[in-house]
Amino acid sequence: MQVLIVGSGGREHALAYKVLQSAAHPTVYVAPGNGGTFLDGCYNVPIKADDVSGLVQFAQEKKIDLVIVGPELPLTLGLTDALQSKNIPCFGPTSFAAKLEGSKSFAKQIMHKAAVPTAQAHVVTSFEEAKIVLQRVGVPCVLKADGLAAGKGVVICTDFSQAQATLHEMLNCHKFGQASASVLIEEYLEGEEVSLLCFCDGEHALPLPSAQDHKRAYDQDQGPNTGGMGAYCPAPVLPSRDLEEMADKTIRPILRIMAQEGHPFVGVLYAGLM
Repeated sequence: MQVLIVGSGGREHALAYKVLQSAAHPTVYVAPGNGGTFLDGCYNVPIKADDVSGLVQFAQEKKIDLVIVGPELPLTLGLTDALQSKNIPCFGPTSFAAKLEGSKSFAKQIMHKAAVPTAQAHVVTSFEEAKIVLQRVGVPCVLKADGLAAGKGVVICTDFSQAQATLHEMLNCHKFGQASASVLIEEYLEGEEVSLLCFCDGEHALPLPSAQDHKRAYDQDQGPNTGGMGAYCPAPVLPSRDLEEMADKTIRPILRIMAQEGHPFVGVLYAGLM
């Protein structure tokens, strides 16, 4: 069996490590991989995770039996769609379904349709509009670049000057490029965060143990958000006895709506809970 894992982080290292333990005795390729994926039976491939055509060509040449995609970007770029067009199985959502991760405003729309509890948010596309909405929402508030920003597009603002400066950077200075062409001004919630991830086949959801990710750059939960400063699992705030209940409240309603929309979600669906 030939398996291709797409990505270059610790997640892909863990995936490769476990896939190699399969009774199918697979040969594993990781594109582009990292130092940790130099494992027996595992080979790094110098193809970037966002090189959709290159990945599809490699999968065809090596007669790959299964592709597992780690990062969000290649999914939003349509890697799954491109592989499926060549009859190559891929574990990961199509580009439409991947908008749940790639567009925060889209995710909000689906959550509202599915009656999933979520913080109130307003989507703005200009600085002038943002200033008006900001006065209405008040501070503290949370500002989020709508698109993918490597985990750094979320800013918690505690005063108006910080909020206006952040909105100016995002909307006028295009700090995150197209990702901040629209921005969410979101209600500030206070509490302990926890991550719920589920394996999804488009209809069913199987929860994984809860995890807690630490994003703030400095000690005492201070400083700007990063792509992640470490995580641990399981997180006591969401014990195993509550996983099914939380999946019923958050993940499974989303799956039902996506299926009704004609775009079933296949892959790992992630919910950040508070």
